[in-house]
Amino acid sequence: MRKLVGAILCLAAALLAGPASAMTIEKIVSPAGIEAWLVREKAVPLITLNYAFHGGATQDEPDKSGTANLTADMLDEGAGDLDGKAFHERLENHAIEMGFQVGRDYLHGSLRSLNEHRDEAFDLLRLALTNPRFDADALERVRGQELASLQRDTTNPNDLASRRWWQTAFPGHPYGRETKGTVDSMAHISADDLRTYVRRVFARNELKVSIVGDIDAKTAGELIDRVFAKLPEKNDLKPVANVTPSGLGRRIVINVDVPQAVVTFGGQGIARNDPDFMGAYIVNHILGGGSFSSRLYREVREKRGLAYGVSDSLVWFQRAAVVLGGTATRADRTADALAVIEEEIKRMAQDGPTPDELAAAKSFLKGSYALTLDTSAKIGAQLTQIQIDNLGIDYIDRRSTLIDAVTIEDARRVARRLYSGGLLVTVAGRPKGLTSSGTSE
Repeated sequence: MRKLVGAILCLAAALLAGPASAMTIEKIVSPAGIEAWLVREKAVPLITLNYAFHGGATQDEPDKSGTANLTADMLDEGAGDLDGKAFHERLENHAIEMGFQVGRDYLHGSLRSLNEHRDEAFDLLRLALTNPRFDADALERVRGQELASLQRDTTNPNDLASRRWWQTAFPGHPYGRETKGTVDSMAHISADDLRTYVRRVFARNELKVSIVGDIDAKTAGELIDRVFAKLPEKNDLKPVANVTPSGLGRRIVINVDVPQAVVTFGGQGIARNDPDFMGAYIVNHILGGGSFSSRLYREVREKRGLAYGVSDSLVWFQRAAVVLGGTATRADRTADALAVIEEEIKRMAQDGPTPDELAAAKSFLKGSYALTLDTSAKIGAQLTQIQIDNLGIDYIDRRSTLIDAVTIEDARRVARRLYSGGLLVTVAGRPKGLTSSGTSE
């Protein structure tokens, strides 16, 4: 593992030495016809694979939420003729990093290995995806870990506020269900449910693949086929309906005995393929996009000391888009903090950003982008997401131009569109002077 860490650090230094726009992305097609994006990096002998299957937690049965997540946690717990212990020993002995993560729409996977161990790495990944064991003892152990985490979440204010927000915003829709599942649903998931998920989701037709490292196109295609070529040609996904968030204008207070109150707030967002998206991205950065210069941070934290941090972001899926934010504050100051947040959102909707704010945001968003591309893992993840969002292989080169094209008139128009629709607010804690409103609760 030490050799792999050293190689990753060397690659990070090499990538930071040049601008992101200097990176060459090749579209390749494997012998079996699987498309992928390749970035050749000869600085170190390291291979990074990133991929995504369409069909994440939205494919869970309503009474078995958490199936996709449990599947992901079980994929490296034994495959083929290797039980979980033998599988992990093979990974560790060859310094191979393998990971799986489930979102609402996609199951994402990653693989990193030194070139000298790439055959072993890709063979192990092929086994995990095409012949996972889901042994009973491993399943009960992992299920127990998940249940312990879910049990803790039942009293965690962050989880309570977030979970209630999604349930209220998307009632009866897969986006309203918790990706990790619930204590009740986790108990009903069987090994056959995991096998069914794999059979329905792991297929070639909507597969997105990115590969980064010291490798040529021919070899990359062969390795991709080694992992994915034997998967079914087409997935078997349940349709997911387009949806917009409900409950806007409501405030829901969840009573839980904790010293701080956690606030989650959000509303209708803008889809990634919407022509106004880049304008919305910039405006959101100005309002509360996570930087110390945002309006929310300045007004809530710096001027009034109401919270340690506050932010919001654009979140987009295949069938919905939201703008979502949050903060945590003392119970006796929660109402004050929320009032400031709502006032700043209202002011942004009415007046939009200033020209100086727009110029500063553009400069920051262009200059900081290289930090999202400073390791092979980040590059692979970015390339896969760009494919999912259908932005084009030249998006990284065009991104600065897209940002520069947003005018102050565009920004103000988009601000009205993004922030005039009202908020759904959930609060977990014992906030003084703050009660549920717009609801019968």
